[in-house]
Amino acid sequence: MNDYEPIDLSEWCNSGTEVLPDEEEPLTGSQTFQGLPFLVGDKDAGGGRCYITLDGSSSAVTIPVNQAARSVIFAQRLIDSELRTSGNIGAHVADYVFRLQGGQQITVPIRERFELAAVIRPGDINGVPGLPYRAATDRMHSLTPRDEGPWEEAGRRQTETVPATARSYFLWPWTNPEAGAAIESVEIIPRGPRFLIAAITLGHADENPFVKQGRRPVRIALKDGDSQTPSDLEVEVDRGHATYAFPLPSASAEEFVTDPYKGWGEAQNEGTNPAYVEIAATPSATVTVGKDEKFRWGDLEEKGSVETPRMRIDLVDPGKNWVNVTVLDDDTGLPVPCRVHFRSPEGVPYQPHGHHNQVNSNQGTWHIDVGGDLRLGQITYAYIDGACQGWLPRGEVIVDVARGFEYEPLRARVNIEPGQRELTLRIKRWINMNDRRWFSGDSHVHFLSTQGSHTESQGEDLNVVNLLQSQWGSLFTNTEEFTGAPSISQVGNNIVYTSQENRQHFMGHMILWGLKKPVMPWCSDGPSEAEIGGTMETTLSYWADEAHAQGGFAINPHFPMPNGEQAALIATGRLDAVEMIRQTRINHLEYYRYLNAGYRLPLVGGTDKMSSDVPVGMYRTYAYIPEDQEFSYDNWCRSVAAGRTTLSGGPIIHFSVDGHEIGDTAQLSGAGTVEVEAWAESIFPIYKLEIVQEGRVVASSEDPKGTRRLALKEKIKVDGHTWLAARCGAPDYYTPIPHHDVWSRGIFAHTSPIYVAVGGEWQMFNEDVARNMLGLIDGDLTYIREMAPMHASGTVTHHHGEGDHLAYLQRPFLEAQDAVQKKMRGAGLSS
Repeated sequence: MNDYEPIDLSEWCNSGTEVLPDEEEPLTGSQTFQGLPFLVGDKDAGGGRCYITLDGSSSAVTIPVNQAARSVIFAQRLIDSELRTSGNIGAHVADYVFRLQGGQQITVPIRERFELAAVIRPGDINGVPGLPYRAATDRMHSLTPRDEGPWEEAGRRQTETVPATARSYFLWPWTNPEAGAAIESVEIIPRGPRFLIAAITLGHADENPFVKQGRRPVRIALKDGDSQTPSDLEVEVDRGHATYAFPLPSASAEEFVTDPYKGWGEAQNEGTNPAYVEIAATPSATVTVGKDEKFRWGDLEEKGSVETPRMRIDLVDPGKNWVNVTVLDDDTGLPVPCRVHFRSPEGVPYQPHGHHNQVNSNQGTWHIDVGGDLRLGQITYAYIDGACQGWLPRGEVIVDVARGFEYEPLRARVNIEPGQRELTLRIKRWINMNDRRWFSGDSHVHFLSTQGSHTESQGEDLNVVNLLQSQWGSLFTNTEEFTGAPSISQVGNNIVYTSQENRQHFMGHMILWGLKKPVMPWCSDGPSEAEIGGTMETTLSYWADEAHAQGGFAINPHFPMPNGEQAALIATGRLDAVEMIRQTRINHLEYYRYLNAGYRLPLVGGTDKMSSDVPVGMYRTYAYIPEDQEFSYDNWCRSVAAGRTTLSGGPIIHFSVDGHEIGDTAQLSGAGTVEVEAWAESIFPIYKLEIVQEGRVVASSEDPKGTRRLALKEKIKVDGHTWLAARCGAPDYYTPIPHHDVWSRGIFAHTSPIYVAVGGEWQMFNEDVARNMLGLIDGDLTYIREMAPMHASGTVTHHHGEGDHLAYLQRPFLEAQDAVQKKMRGAGLSS
């Protein structure tokens, strides 16, 4: 016998689809609702007699059954409802009289919004007349398409679900209290407003026809070990629900816990083998994995595992507790902001309530769902203020807790006992850079809110966030965050300042810190930064000038790309620092070239965060503020401009030359030697610590196996004006060990220079660099004169108010030409 059996009601049908609204396309004939079979009319029913339609003036109808059934499911709806005009809930619609073998008779009142309801029509107010309390809709909840859909649904796509609504009917199940007794008949006695019965199905399975149990995690492993795409592992349940299938970690629990890069993610399992899905279903439900691998849900619940020709499926649900988690600072004993990740030994995530298990369904996104969560490869972390709550599995749980680079990450096994509701974890600070007067900041963050920036930066032990407004074609971001002043946390050691990144696709980008009022236009010269059809209205040089006029600062981001106006900015002294966001040879060599040409360029670190797969402060700037100055945003920026900075992508690095600190100028009366001292220490393994002089490695310390700390003290020969810096990283410095962020950026650290002046004021010159700078400046002028789009002369009044717009655009480049040529003449060269 089938689990569910529809009854043919065609003999008792007395109406057709004319009782429904004209715009509705009725569901008739053989149908499946909530995975259950129904027959509306007969199997070939059209618009003829397909419903039993009754009201208070109708005679009773008796439908013979004459067989045993555990449940009877009615597909029905109310036609006339007074709830649309403030009627009372619970109107008595009918009585259903169930007569059982042996003479027992059970009468059940059928009431509006309890056992049935009117189907929502176009134009109804949301929630009126409302869903019934004791009946299900004829449609099931479903998932949104995983990676496609209408544009207007882009925002709702993040919910992942399409909630069920009734298309035509509501399904009310009656449970036979005498499970083994046959049902002789069902008498329908109408009592009030008009309603219809579309179909009746008998349930023979010992279960509630609709899902009552919460979803449970299931592990899916392909027997042949092949990876599959997510679409190959789509999971469907005919009488229940399933989430998307997500890849499980490819590493074992032991490998994960002992990983030396703990706290900072793990490699993404690029396939979906193994994978997990969460399922809620009735025991009789059929689960389909991929195209044709099927199993019965009740078999999996009973046995714990089932096999299909290609797969092994395991139920990995040990039960769970709602647990309040507190993370304490081991030194202070107080809750500490941080980020957390919880998983079962199989790798199923159990993130705190209010946070994602998978950010954006584990798909790459930009400017969507940014804030509160972080994905690093396989792992999604939740930012918390030191406390969180949510489900954790019973038994072994793997916890992963991190807070920036100055705390030891915690990745360990803990045990959750049945009934346990509290869990306390501790993390320990191994170094306090604030106590040493070094304060960390991210030069470059997008899309977060101000409060979100506070939350995430406190979770990363970061002191300063430069949150940047910007323009992306016709999209303007963080417009509402600008106040012209810092936002300071209550404890005072966490500051968010909303300023700007002004951008031009050819000339480059410009970060403006500490603005008191906006510098407009934000972007210029058309896509991808400015709007389509846009004109070149200004230059990076003028953006820098306007920032400086307000007491702000100008930073060149992701130096040197795009390599347009940087040479002019450097030649005219308009840059307060340059930002390095990638550990690549070209970034370093371009930076070293300008230093060799005699330009002082402090170095800063920033993330250019634009998605939830980049942590705030993963690349950060440490700036030194002396004891006699308080920590403030302005003092932090001034320390950056003074060159007292290090860039860190993990390691903490120290460097001095003859006792002089980073950013200083050491004075020598003549050629000789200087003593350099450096150390680097890290929560990650480091392999090499190097001293760089004019771009060449002149001293190093290394450990091929990787270590937590490296140090050196060396004498370095100095023949003339020079500069030195320290850096550390991988065994091959330019082949970095990557983070698990979206760009796989390297784990390294680099200081700003210490300048060494010999016999006078520090100065350096390099003819090759100077001539390259002139070439870049000439190229910029050529672009402005020949390629940049502009309004016809005399047709507009520009923001600068000058009559000759072309002269305005060219002016800073002509200044830069003069400045470079002057340096060349000072070196005895012609330009």
